[in-house]
Parts: sequence; C-alpha cells; structure tokens
Amino acid sequence: MNFVVLSTSRGTVFESTLNRISDGSLSAKCLGLITDRADRGCIEKARTANLPVKIVPIQKDEPREDYDKRLDQAILDLVGSQSSKLIAHSFIIACQGWMRILSPWFVRKWRNRILNVHPSLLPNHKGAHAHELVLKSGDNISGMTVHMVEESVDTGKILLQKSCPVRQDDTEETLKARVQELEKEWYPRVLEMIERGEIRLPE
Repeated sequence: MNFVVLSTSRGTVFESTLNRISDGSLSAKCLGLITDRADRGCIEKARTANLPVKIVPIQKDEPREDYDKRLDQAILDLVGSQSSKLIAHSFIIACQGWMRILSPWFVRKWRNRILNVHPSLLPNHKGAHAHELVLKSGDNISGMTVHMVEESVDTGKILLQKSCPVRQDDTEETLKARVQELEKEWYPRVLEMIERGEIRLPE
C-alpha cells in the first residue's frame, strides 16, 4: 500500500505513522508530504525521514476547487511516472491534521481513497471546534474518529473510533492533548488494518 500525507499541522500523527513504518509495524510506503506553508512543523518530520515535501501555497481569493486542482497535481507528482499503476493498487490520501475542507471535485476524483481523523466521536460535534463543543455539551466521554472523506464535512464512513474520558477540570487544551494521544496511536493502526485486509474500504 502506498499513501501520501496531507497536513497543515505540527505533524504529531504524521510522526507517529512514520515511527510505525520505521519499526516495521506498518509496511506501507509513504510517498511524501503535502502542506500549504513552509513553516509547518510537519515538514521537519518529513525531512527527518528523507521524504519529499510539496508545498502548495494558498493564493488570496482562490476558489477551493482551483486550489485542489493544484493539490491534485502535487499528489500526482509525488506518485511519479507509475501513477496509474500505483493508484490502481491500494493508494490512500491520508489527511493528518489537514485543516482545509476539500472541494467536491477533489473528493469525487479520489472517492474512497481519502482518510481523515476527527477529534470527536462522530456524528457528534462535527466541524473545526470539536473540543469546545464537547465541553459545552457536558459530555463525559470524547474521543476520535478515523473516517472516509465525503463531500459533506465529517460524514464519511466510520472506520474506527476510540474514546477517552472528559474530566470536570478539562480545558480545550487538556482534552485536545488526550484525544491526540488516541489519534497518534490509532490512525497508524487503521493504516495497518487496511493493509492487512482487516478493514475494507468502500469500492
């Protein structure tokens, strides 16, 4: 299995995934990282692992689909000359801290190939402020969801969920840290389970 990582974050889940490859737990091949800015923390993780990095900068007032067409080209550049062969055989776009909503055009092109992790137990608390919503709701359990990406935000097929307690003295930051530990542990494991056939992606 081959995959490309999209990230606009510090790269904590990305680093955990690379560690699983390094220790032999995950035999999939990461073809590289795509991000939007040269100062993103995830870039350092990619370069430490000697992986290629593509920076696709956001242009002012650029329509989302136009940006995603440049993103699509960056993916094809990382896949290289064997793109049709590799993409036909178990290829995944792994969103690991990718904070941009993907356009319907992009999702249709890569349907059933895009994985995302969301910091709540979907379908509860969709969107960008999940931890705030969890705390305001009074829920005593939160967690994370690894799911397929569809055109509507945070609605794709759920592949795996893991939970953690919400404590009375939690802030958004303390809850975020606890959920991130789950993400670091279980996103790479989902890739392992897909590779072994224990999780089957939609056709």
